[in-house]
Amino acid sequence: MSPFEIFDLITKVPRPSKHEEKIRQFLLDFAAEHSIEAFADKAGNVIMRKKSNRTNSQKNDNTVILQAHMDMVCEKNNDVRHDFMNDPIETYIEGDWMHARGTTLGADDGIGMAMALAVLTSPDIEHPDIECLFTIDEETGLTGANLLEDGLLHGKQLINLDSEDDGQIFIGCAGGIDTFATLQTPHEPIPDTYMLFKVGVKGLLGGHSGDDINKGRGNANKILTRFLFEVNKHTDLRLVSFNGGNLRNAIAREVEAEIAVTKSYKEQLRIDLNVFTATIEQEIGDVEKDMQLYLESIPHSDESQNLTPHSDEGQNLTPHSDEGQPQAIAKSVSDRLLLALYACPHGVKAMSKDMPGLVETSTNLASVKTFADHIEINTSQRSSVESAKHDIKNEVECALRLSGAWVSHGDGYPGWKPNVNSPLLETTKKAYQTITGGEQAEVKAIHAGLECGLFLQKYPYLDMVSIGPQLVGVHSPQEKMSVSSTRKTFRWLVEILKNL
Repeated sequence: MSPFEIFDLITKVPRPSKHEEKIRQFLLDFAAEHSIEAFADKAGNVIMRKKSNRTNSQKNDNTVILQAHMDMVCEKNNDVRHDFMNDPIETYIEGDWMHARGTTLGADDGIGMAMALAVLTSPDIEHPDIECLFTIDEETGLTGANLLEDGLLHGKQLINLDSEDDGQIFIGCAGGIDTFATLQTPHEPIPDTYMLFKVGVKGLLGGHSGDDINKGRGNANKILTRFLFEVNKHTDLRLVSFNGGNLRNAIAREVEAEIAVTKSYKEQLRIDLNVFTATIEQEIGDVEKDMQLYLESIPHSDESQNLTPHSDEGQNLTPHSDEGQPQAIAKSVSDRLLLALYACPHGVKAMSKDMPGLVETSTNLASVKTFADHIEINTSQRSSVESAKHDIKNEVECALRLSGAWVSHGDGYPGWKPNVNSPLLETTKKAYQTITGGEQAEVKAIHAGLECGLFLQKYPYLDMVSIGPQLVGVHSPQEKMSVSSTRKTFRWLVEILKNL
């Protein structure tokens, strides 16, 4: 079977992070159908094994590991109806690109799984002993790699199939850590002389908080915070809710807040937004060509409804008192929140001194969600320098603690230090020259997090590289995959295996 045929099957299987049950069963069933040795470990990772198809004179003791992750980032446009727990991804091809209809495509890392499975099912591809490792929950916690048992893998060389750039070999990646904040939000009545509005940002590119952090893209949370901060300097702004962004490793594309201002300020509010929009377009409009900032008044009939307070999904539902009067977050709390969100850093902190053009350290203000009695803020930090990773983590913590929030951190994960003398790297470079007629592959490190650093903790002898086809817009509904690059990358993988 070709990688495209297998990827088509994979897109029909729901596989959100932390909900890999269906894709795990798909993999085990696939292996059984094709008489491939396979099992799931205690963590839920799937391991498959296939013996070398070389003659005895060609065989050696080396086993190569092909590695990809099962889960996908589940992002969709607000106007798209899609249940990631049950619905298949709807794909289509336009020119050289495969897209999904209003959702993430899941080529990250479905195409990595598909290429590994295509190798296992092909009778014609020459290869040494192969071990395939398909991990769970890479996108939200690297859980599968973290829980991988010592001694489970037999291979000493590992090809990670989770890169997104054509003709590039990655031999290192950044480490990362998450920072979370919870702010309690007491409420107080909104005076009768105030009007309610929805104000928001949409149409941003978003993207991967590692790969795309240095591309000048807007963060919806930061843009709206900047506007509300300016409004609050000129009038008595009351904040009802703030909901923006979704995933810790995606740049926020959309945000919406409910606010209240005095009726006498309503016209000036629209003027302020128009002026602010022009300013933002001047700053990033050449990158964010579809960016929209909007303001909608909430009709009086909506104000008077006794709506349920903010739901567990963080919906914008105006809370009301027992008497039916709309309420906002206490003014002293919302003021501190805006100060903290404005102060919270986002974007590139430092560039690498060792590899020109590589981001060393960055941070992403990923999501802000309003609930009935609190607001949750999720951020993620990355760095190829361990001390710098903790420094930017502390900087984010300090900004968020200024709001009075309770702040915590995730466990984090290590980076992967480049090995320029890797034998596997040399084989991979030569294989690329062979399939391209002499072109040189570019050897790089990546600012995104890969599972390779965690593998090295348990298998320190591993020789590793990471390759993949050209993907654009990963972690966003704009995700697309180059068909021609995917074909070329698979030929490249086949040539590497032939020469190992």
